Amino acid sequence: MTPRFPDGELDGLRARGAGRTATEIAQQPALWAEVADLVVRDGQAAAWLAPLVARHDLRLVLTGAGTSAFVGQVLAPALTRLLGRPVEAVATTDLLADPAGTLRPDRATLLVSFARSGDSPESVAATQVADAALTEVHHLVVTCNADGRLALAHAGRAGSHVLTLPPATNDRGFAMTSSFTAMLLAARLLLAPAATVPVDDLAAAAETALRSATDLAAVAARGHDRVVLLGSGPLAGLAREASLKLLELTAGAVVGLHDTPLGFRHGPKSFLRSGTLAVVFRSGDPYTRRYDDDIVTELRAALGERDVLVVDPVLPGGVPDDLRALPAAVTAQLLALRFALARPGTPDDPFPGGEVNRVVQGVTVHPWAP
Repeated sequence: MTPRFPDGELDGLRARGAGRTATEIAQQPALWAEVADLVVRDGQAAAWLAPLVARHDLRLVLTGAGTSAFVGQVLAPALTRLLGRPVEAVATTDLLADPAGTLRPDRATLLVSFARSGDSPESVAATQVADAALTEVHHLVVTCNADGRLALAHAGRAGSHVLTLPPATNDRGFAMTSSFTAMLLAARLLLAPAATVPVDDLAAAAETALRSATDLAAVAARGHDRVVLLGSGPLAGLAREASLKLLELTAGAVVGLHDTPLGFRHGPKSFLRSGTLAVVFRSGDPYTRRYDDDIVTELRAALGERDVLVVDPVLPGGVPDDLRALPAAVTAQLLALRFALARPGTPDDPFPGGEVNRVVQGVTVHPWAP
């Protein structure tokens, strides 16, 4: 696979300590086709899942930590609609800290764990707590690392299935980029196999987003240090992920506030001041989009038109927002990268002193018994 980046910039980005992150952002359109092919070829995963998803007595919980948790937050509202039953997103960090408040011993559960490396302390511990707390639990592990602790703990185990994505999805840069979209796409294909996923259209929209990198550099060059990121439904999870990307890649120099367009007015709007950038992830749903357009009009009146960025991927009508999140995530990642490049530092390793780590460290997992 030969990732592309616009304007022949990759050598310069490597010199700035951003080549790895840029490559991992740019490879996503090609990776999505590879992920989709893998899911289709892995008939075992579909066969294992089908009878579980058909059980309406089974609680469906999507889990992960940080960016991996946001995969679940994008997917949960969409899968609730597609499957006609509640699907919940519960972060491993919440599950581990409050098992009694997040797990239901009276309900059989399918726990879908997302993990780039699978080596974060919470990843394996959350599944162990679920095993201890629940009478019946099944584990689907979607990971980018076949050698991670989570994958190894569940490989070949009764009641578990591990789907390992192509090696290129295991981002080596500090921030999760292609791993986020690859896990999202894989889970969507697996958990709602009857729903159409236009992978070629999504990839084309992402290619269009990649060509906007120069425009985003101009936005970043204006020196914003506060960014509001808004989205509704599945795009609320993307807004949260986009906020984290800005914070991570700029080593905390740019602070993002995430919310929904309707929720933003209820207090969080006080975050606005002159020089704030607002990013609105526009829904493809005609009803929801009215609320997005209302807040865009309001923000443009407050900040000026050039300081309001509307992310609206070029896609055919009818593509649902959890899938629109894929090319929209590419724009969010590019924006964060451009903000990072407008400041000192190295986006591939924004914390060379180890203050924050690519794989979380320092977590003590305390014993728990139901």
